[in-house]
Amino acid sequence: MNPGNVDVAAYLRRLQYSGTTEPTLGSLRSLHRRHLEAVPFENLDISLSRRIEIEDEASVRKIVDRHRGGFCYELNGAFAALLRALGFHVTLLSARVARKSGGEGPEFDHLALRVDLDEPWLADVGFGDCFAEPLRLQPDLEQQQDVGTFRVRHVAQSLALERRQPDDSWWPEYSFTLAPRQIDEFRDRCHFHQTSPESSFTQKRICSRLTPEGRITLSELNLIVTNHGHREERILGSEEEWRAALRQYFKIVV
Repeated sequence: MNPGNVDVAAYLRRLQYSGTTEPTLGSLRSLHRRHLEAVPFENLDISLSRRIEIEDEASVRKIVDRHRGGFCYELNGAFAALLRALGFHVTLLSARVARKSGGEGPEFDHLALRVDLDEPWLADVGFGDCFAEPLRLQPDLEQQQDVGTFRVRHVAQSLALERRQPDDSWWPEYSFTLAPRQIDEFRDRCHFHQTSPESSFTQKRICSRLTPEGRITLSELNLIVTNHGHREERILGSEEEWRAALRQYFKIVV
């Protein structure tokens, strides 16, 4: 998408963002957090058998005009288009997501962003429960945020994003390289995630967003609300309650 084709005013209204838009670190931090709070990480179109297109224009239209969210290819693709329209220098990065069973996914399993200011930053509004503000791309620097502590570390020929656990161990979120990528390179993996029974995205519906107090997640009929570290879960009784929760907490109607 040509940066000039992004309706910046409409996108900022969608984010309910009225702060500065100069291509500075302060703006990037504010826009990043606001995107996570306003635009949910969700895969609802997959359960509805609606094909997900990852062209920037389609992703922006889905988020801005249809008041929806998306998964990484859509969310970070659209965010990159917005940042470029505001004058930021953005590079798409391919990441390989860590698996709980060990190992990691293939190349293009996840789309993340590099934003270059006076120094390079890792941005990601499409990974669900992760860092809330961009991280310095400085290896071994522990970076504490209200949502957790993170670091980027050299591992073999890649960089690894890690998150500190309650026992002070570090859990890998994903690995990535700084090789510049184009959105078309993610197309096959996007197709896999929306069609394969082996993909977690075809196995259950998810909708989740950051809040100023914590996070709200709807995982199938399980509603999870985290408020200042206190987590409450409630099983909804029906599809009608599920749709009502989507409207109430995410302003989504499907």
